[in-house]
Amino acid sequence: MVRRALLGVLLLAGGSVLVLAQGSGPATPSGVRLYVSDETGSTVAVVDAATGTVIDHLAVGKRPRGIKVTPDGKQLLVALSGSPIGGPGVDESKLPPPDRSADGIGIVDIATHKVLRIVKGGNDPESFDVSRDGNTAFISNEDAGELTVLDLATGRVKKNIKVGAEPEGVTLRPDGAVVYVTSEGDGEVTAVDTTSLTVVGHMKTDARPRGIVFTKDGATAFVSCENGSSVMVINGKTHTVTGKVEIPKPQDPTLLPRPMGLVLSPDQRTLFVSLGRAKAVAVVDVATKKVTNVINDVGARPWGLNINPAGTKVYSANGPSHDISIIDVATGKVEKKVVVGGATAGPWAIAVANVK
Repeated sequence: MVRRALLGVLLLAGGSVLVLAQGSGPATPSGVRLYVSDETGSTVAVVDAATGTVIDHLAVGKRPRGIKVTPDGKQLLVALSGSPIGGPGVDESKLPPPDRSADGIGIVDIATHKVLRIVKGGNDPESFDVSRDGNTAFISNEDAGELTVLDLATGRVKKNIKVGAEPEGVTLRPDGAVVYVTSEGDGEVTAVDTTSLTVVGHMKTDARPRGIVFTKDGATAFVSCENGSSVMVINGKTHTVTGKVEIPKPQDPTLLPRPMGLVLSPDQRTLFVSLGRAKAVAVVDVATKKVTNVINDVGARPWGLNINPAGTKVYSANGPSHDISIIDVATGKVEKKVVVGGATAGPWAIAVANVK
């Protein structure tokens, strides 16, 4: 069954917005669920991971991109933006003005699929991460070149921190003491201390860094560099670049690898990297920092990646083909493709939740 929540909006003191969901159906059944942000469709598609079928569409607001499950597993957070979609080759001077009233972080109750509220989180929020206690969000605001630190309960912005141009990926070190932010425009990663809310490091990378993932011990961070066709290796304690993973380039120049999303296997032995326009996912051995396999024909421009709790399936969001791919880790093959919307859908990122 597919349903769309009808939304009523109430402006609250402090700038947060309460969104009242009406007409929602019954709660989702138990099992592993994939929550797929649809940048062009203004919804989040809910996919049953076991059957590979879409079981719901949630109307969350304009241009949903970054998406996370809170640490307690009870809520889904979605970055929403009123900025028009640009991208390579687009004359941004001809785009319509941004709708700043649409910017924010949507908070969804996973049990009922109701949108509880939308809190303001700076201009054009794109990606974010959440503190271990679930109270604070760290949000990249691409248009402002800032990292916004947001109290999720009150909707109060604690601080806006200047980082590099066009900030994109945001990831907290597992101990929560430091957050990393990539800068597409400046080709660097900024490290911010989460207690003092001050910048404590800058790391130069290859061109157009996008995503970040830390090993569980926080000792190493991997950063995908779209235009560098590489993944940088960073010491997560000293905030220094220690190496690089080169992604093999195929003979076909139209399939040049553009590293985008990253996810580590639960056992920390394998790193998966989506390669964008190469229509592929690279498999990297964490110990040797070498590519051991490239899974081809994943989808059109795979971007956001995630993995199931068992580490047996990798999921990729493929924007231009309007679908997600379910990849079997053991065989290195695409097991199934799931269309998550119509011809205008643009899957951007995937969150995984074990719904009980």
